[in-house]
Amino acid sequence: MFSADPKIAAALRQISVPRIQATIEKLVSFQNRSTLSAQDAASIASGRGIGAAREWIKSEFESYARDCGGCLEVKLDSFTEAPGGRIPKPTEITNVYAVMKGADPESAKRIVLVSGHYDSRNSDNADGTSLAPGANDDGSGTAVSLECARVLSQLKFPATVIFLTVAGEEQGLNGSHHFAQMAKAAGWNIEAVLNNDIVGGDRSPQQETSVVRVFSEGVPMAVTDAELRQIRSLGGESDSTSRQLARYIAEVGRTYDAGVKPMLVFRLDRYLRGGDHSSFNEQGYAAVRFTEFREDYNHQHQNVRTENGVEFGDLPKFVNFDYLATVTRLNAATLASLASAPAPPAKVRLLTAKLENESTLTWEPPASGRAASYEVLWRATTSPEWEHARSVGNVACTTLPTSKDNVIFAVRAVDSQGHRSLAVTPLPER
Repeated sequence: MFSADPKIAAALRQISVPRIQATIEKLVSFQNRSTLSAQDAASIASGRGIGAAREWIKSEFESYARDCGGCLEVKLDSFTEAPGGRIPKPTEITNVYAVMKGADPESAKRIVLVSGHYDSRNSDNADGTSLAPGANDDGSGTAVSLECARVLSQLKFPATVIFLTVAGEEQGLNGSHHFAQMAKAAGWNIEAVLNNDIVGGDRSPQQETSVVRVFSEGVPMAVTDAELRQIRSLGGESDSTSRQLARYIAEVGRTYDAGVKPMLVFRLDRYLRGGDHSSFNEQGYAAVRFTEFREDYNHQHQNVRTENGVEFGDLPKFVNFDYLATVTRLNAATLASLASAPAPPAKVRLLTAKLENESTLTWEPPASGRAASYEVLWRATTSPEWEHARSVGNVACTTLPTSKDNVIFAVRAVDSQGHRSLAVTPLPER
């Protein structure tokens, strides 16, 4: 359904395997990036601890900003987390991020965001001194954010892109909670969050390197009781904004040859685990998690050691850097596609005033005014992805000879160059 943008396709070819590998090896060189590890000046100067990792990430973003003539604004989101849970004493936590403001004044209010967490851990989550390399968990996700920033900062987009790295994930998603709450309080219009956590394609024989899992929530965490009743009555349990984002990623994957296929997993996350995307879900934002197909738990949350011939620990030699580059390309293609697209249509409605076998949808143009036409999508109620698309032109109402009782509809905006917005499912209107 999508058409490839040559500029985006060219940018994806700039994703560098050697640079991604160098990023992870540099992160591992800090030895222990636990949120509880050292942040004092001496430790930073010696290149050990999370403080040194933070300063290096900041310097990387700043180097990309210089290379693009100041197109990135590098920022720190620092706060003190009070004792509680896995935080034994007041602890400073710092998120490092770079903002590439959109070139179109109205579209720049829209934000798409990519994230990974740069803190690490070993077998003891309270151990801030022993080796905790964190190559895959989550040096890999941090590398995605950094490499996307390096490559995409060479382009210009109508919408704003944020490249984020957070801390405190292993302690309880502290960094992402703070950032998402800050964004909500400031009224940021974050349209999509791509969280990458454990995307290094661990080199186990059972790994499937042709796919990456994309987890998305169904019924939104931030839903009200009234909205929940409406979701149940309409059969909309699989049509949250996060699910629409996941479907968008699947379409992008079919359009651009990133080298990896998105495997949509319709649940919030894996069993017994959690991730930073849920912090954004809690604030009502569309957010998904990318994770490799098969995790090797010997290489996560483990002290580096060998027992009975089995190697433990999250070391760079277990990371498949070629695979990680394909996941980075998929992220970059999704960010670029969304940042290039017009805003989604507003107030999408499905008219239900009378019993009939036709379906009439109405909507309002997005505030940006960049929509040149619209597409109506539909699928069987049992289908995971959109099966049909029809261009209806630059209108605000259309009627299709398809019963609304048999399918699920959505509408999306399309600009003059074929960039498509996220799909919006309609609310009923009598």
